[in-house]
Amino acid sequence: MTQTNLTDLQGQIENITYFNEETGYTIAKVKVAGNKDLVPCVGNLIRPTPGEVLSMKGEWTNHEKYGRQFKISFSQTTTPASVHGIQKYLGSGLIKGIGPVMAKRIVAKFGKNTLEIIEHSSERLAEIPGIGEGRIGMIRKAWQDQQEIREVMLFLQTHGVSTGFAAKIFKQYGNDAIGIVQENPYRLAKDIFGIGFLTADKVAEKMGFAKESLVRAEAGILYVLNQLAEQGHVYAPQPFLVEQSQAILGIGADIIEKAILNLVKEQMVTSEEKLGRDHQAIYLSHFYLAECQAAARLKALIPAPKQTRQIDVDKALGWVQEKLAITLAEKQLQAVKAAIESKLMIITGGPGTGKTTIINAIMKIYKTVKTTIFLAAPTGRAAKKMAESTGQEAKTIHRMLEFNFKRGGFQKNENSTLDCDILIVDEASMIDIVLMHYLLKAIPTRATLILVGDVNQLPSVGPGNVLRDIIASGVAPVVELNEIFRQAKESSIIVNAHRINEGLFPETRITPDANTLSDFYFIQQEDPEKALETILNLVKTRIPARFRLNPINDIQVLSPMNRGTVGVTNLNAALQQALNPGEGGVSRGGNTFRIHDKVMQIRNNYDKEIFNGDIGRIFHIDEEDQEIKVLFDERLVTYEFADLDELVTAYAVTVHKSQGSEYPAVVIPIMTQHYMMLQRNLIYTAVTRGRKLVVLVGTKKALAIAVKNNKTEQRYSLLKQRLMGN
Repeated sequence: MTQTNLTDLQGQIENITYFNEETGYTIAKVKVAGNKDLVPCVGNLIRPTPGEVLSMKGEWTNHEKYGRQFKISFSQTTTPASVHGIQKYLGSGLIKGIGPVMAKRIVAKFGKNTLEIIEHSSERLAEIPGIGEGRIGMIRKAWQDQQEIREVMLFLQTHGVSTGFAAKIFKQYGNDAIGIVQENPYRLAKDIFGIGFLTADKVAEKMGFAKESLVRAEAGILYVLNQLAEQGHVYAPQPFLVEQSQAILGIGADIIEKAILNLVKEQMVTSEEKLGRDHQAIYLSHFYLAECQAAARLKALIPAPKQTRQIDVDKALGWVQEKLAITLAEKQLQAVKAAIESKLMIITGGPGTGKTTIINAIMKIYKTVKTTIFLAAPTGRAAKKMAESTGQEAKTIHRMLEFNFKRGGFQKNENSTLDCDILIVDEASMIDIVLMHYLLKAIPTRATLILVGDVNQLPSVGPGNVLRDIIASGVAPVVELNEIFRQAKESSIIVNAHRINEGLFPETRITPDANTLSDFYFIQQEDPEKALETILNLVKTRIPARFRLNPINDIQVLSPMNRGTVGVTNLNAALQQALNPGEGGVSRGGNTFRIHDKVMQIRNNYDKEIFNGDIGRIFHIDEEDQEIKVLFDERLVTYEFADLDELVTAYAVTVHKSQGSEYPAVVIPIMTQHYMMLQRNLIYTAVTRGRKLVVLVGTKKALAIAVKNNKTEQRYSLLKQRLMGN
């Protein structure tokens, strides 16, 4: 239909039935003069707000389910003129600092002049009880921002950027937003969390940036390197990088090679052709620095002399066994001996193999010679568990290194090292190359570093394969524990974890409703929809009733993938509806957040000191101040609505995101539709997250595929070679 054939319609938005932040697609109920009933209007709108007057061009259609509605082709909004409209407009959450109650009081005072007062005489808001100078300042700024954000939105929408990102772009660039995007739209991919290269590339195309331009090629190469980093790679072989970049950009290899040279000159990437390879390794420069310095500092730490008192090893081993009233196994004795004699050593082994016993024995011996011992782990939950098992304070690595966002990062470094003689780090398999780099910078050369972890678990979420690389380099003694001790043998979880690790099918009970309670079950379910129903029933009813566990706090669903019927995304929607139903809430990025929801942080936020994988509960939602408060391990963290794309609901999480955490009970769907992710180390990691109960739901075929598949994906890392001096 041409524009000349479109129908004009004008009315006031009464309520928003549906709004998609990504596309702007809206279903609104509009009050139109002469119509008794509200008119359903559908189409793409820019931040529609109840109370606004909407001037539309479009056509009337008949929806088979919802009946007659107006399909919007073009629209323009103006601020409302009626008192009712103004009150609805202000109370919609549009302006931070004004909620429905406050809007009613302001409009009662100023009537039709309300918006004029806010724009030109905002100091008069002080005439309203409860509004002080601080809130007036907040309202004034929010009002100004809204006007400017709308300009940014109009500009971005015409260039293919969804309305959901406008507030974040405005927050990042302020009044310069349009100018910056016009000059180099690829900055969006680098500066704005959630906007990737592909979105920025569409914007650039609409602005007329040439497909073969170097600025596009450079942005594409950085995108590919960052995508590879998310898959765990520290660098990319140049031929592979060129091939991947060509696939994304659709341009010649010569342009990509030239763009790589430019990025090297700009010091954004580093190219290296040493270490006996027949190709160049291309690094994002900060990863190159991290890998080189981590290797150099480990090599410097190993030969440096200890500054603790000399310990008679044999005497110490006899004494500590007597004091702890235990008899250490042969490999445990080797581990304690290596910890006394070496500057760097690694203890690796699965659950129930006595890692905690060894840590306690090492600490007991070193405390007799008055040494300072620090304990650390990558995550808050792992640190808490370490503190509980040793009786000594354990900190996250970030907290131990005194991370301070405002002061520029880690305060503990080569200029202000940790004041310790012994540092024991648990869950070391989770440490990526960047965090290891910062940790090693802060360790004094006199100190002994003991890394404890399970090398058979999934590697770190971040780039690198640090623990495995150090072990493979042979630069330090490694004690691998594989004997399950008597008490641990009583746990089917531990026994089956070791069976899986050895490539054997786990021994399973059929159902949690059996007369004798076990801690490990397998429920056969071929159909994904029925598997979903089973999981909902287990989490909501059967496990809480049978094992007296809280369905939200104590039970965690772990899925191999995000997609699919029993993938994380669909599971979360279903579990939220089952465990925390209700109307309302705040919707962002495909998630609806409600009070009491279990949520997870999905990126490191150093300013808030909350990190990728941290799980909390929503404590409070303030629609007036447009804030959500989340409780993470007894600490309240505040999020503005614009930052909610950093959170997802977490009734179900991927196995990768569960690393370093333990839960009283885990439920694990394992279906053949997950075949791409069915690997031994993934199912082993998932099973070892459960402390009291593990329930697998799915097919024996899928479980057998996972157990047999021991081909771990190779990560591009050169830490091992650097440590070996190649």
